Amino acid sequence: MPLLILFILIPIIEIGLFIQVGGAIGLWPTLAIVILTAVIGTSMLRKQGISTMARLQSSMQSGENPVDPMVHGALILVSGVLLLTPGFFTDGLGFLLLLPPVRAALIKWGAAKMMGSGFVVMQSANQPQKPTQPNNNTVLDGEFSVVDEEADDPGDSGWTKH
Repeated sequence: MPLLILFILIPIIEIGLFIQVGGAIGLWPTLAIVILTAVIGTSMLRKQGISTMARLQSSMQSGENPVDPMVHGALILVSGVLLLTPGFFTDGLGFLLLLPPVRAALIKWGAAKMMGSGFVVMQSANQPQKPTQPNNNTVLDGEFSVVDEEADDPGDSGWTKH
């Protein structure tokens, strides 16, 4: 439902802004601004995309966690889509997403939201599956073992391999 509201609300905002800006400065300057922001945004997008890709490659080569550069890259991609979409509102959002502090704050907020709504499913050989809600500071420790599927007796149902 929130996505539907965005798909309806954003074009309405863009149309209103086009009418206001076009009425104030005229048709051709308005179109020139839209094209200019797309060109500037594309060049900024390319520069930041290349630097983020380099960060991703270096973090993977050094064995570090590549999640941060990957999320920054995804937000830069979203920024590019917003900048290439004609409109003043989407351009403003796109330029905001090109600012590293804005992306960092958005990532921090999103991570906090995800951690606050964590859902963990624990399973043991002796207990049925039951979902639990961990505290934000809970550390779960566990063990695992690889089970050889061929060693298990699948039965004679006709659906299992022999």
